[in-house]
Amino acid sequence: MVLSLDEVELFERSRARLEAIAYRLLGSASDAEDAVQDTFLRWQAADRERVETPEAWLTKVLTNLCLNQLTSARTRRETYVGAWLPEPVLAGDRMLGPVDTAVQRESVSMAVLTLMERLSTNERAVYVLREAFGYSHGEIADILDITESNCQQIFRRAKQHVASGRPRAEVDEAAARKIAAEFLTAATSGEIQPLIELLTDNVTSTGDTAGTIPTRSTPVVGALAVARFLRGLFKPTDVKRNLVGGSLAFYADVVNGGPAVVLVINGEVFGVICLEVTPEGVAAIHSQANPDKLVRATRQWAASEHGEPLLDGW
Repeated sequence: MVLSLDEVELFERSRARLEAIAYRLLGSASDAEDAVQDTFLRWQAADRERVETPEAWLTKVLTNLCLNQLTSARTRRETYVGAWLPEPVLAGDRMLGPVDTAVQRESVSMAVLTLMERLSTNERAVYVLREAFGYSHGEIADILDITESNCQQIFRRAKQHVASGRPRAEVDEAAARKIAAEFLTAATSGEIQPLIELLTDNVTSTGDTAGTIPTRSTPVVGALAVARFLRGLFKPTDVKRNLVGGSLAFYADVVNGGPAVVLVINGEVFGVICLEVTPEGVAAIHSQANPDKLVRATRQWAASEHGEPLLDGW
């Protein structure tokens, strides 16, 4: 069925919200774009005169597409090379969706997106729709074809699973950039002690390269081990420059609502290091260097102002 101009405009008004839901559900901006496009195709093919509430219909279709995709994605990840991490999204990208409250900002943080990998598909959907977008349990029950009481139980379980047992620090953009700058200064100092002073005792460091460059397949755990690992990682050598294809520039930035170091080479984002900050210090480091997961970040980087690098010619 051919869409009228009003029906196209209705979908476009919903696109940003749908993208934000899909990103939180899938942990992948590129997969989220695909899911929203599939939703549009289903909207185009639907008997729209029988759709009483288009926004609710679109949300239900999108959510179920994402849940199906999650199931198949988890099967594919069994053969993924190394650790799997979510795709980072730079500040200002509409894919982040609503970030007006602390709860909404936390729901799109790299820490929570990673923790949500532990959830069942229904738990993830209930948590995202309730926590980040404020859908009622009745609305979510209709979307997932479950009872309202079951939805409430699933939400309680999901919140328990996502709770990591350590309070995250709420920082504004200026503070996030300062933290990222302090981390980079310590990491490139060539010394272990400045790094240890920034890290919590049980800090973890995880890297996702999909096998494109050598990295550890399991997290590094503990302040001393992580500090030693980072000291070696950030030590510049000709071998490393040849491996990455040139000299890197390092920027302090905000990614997924938190402090991050963005590595850029020849105008393209080569890597993103996201820092999970608690009142005690940096509790987790998530490093993304899978080029397939940095395509959107590179696109956003090219379209935004980002100032001077903290370190150039590494």
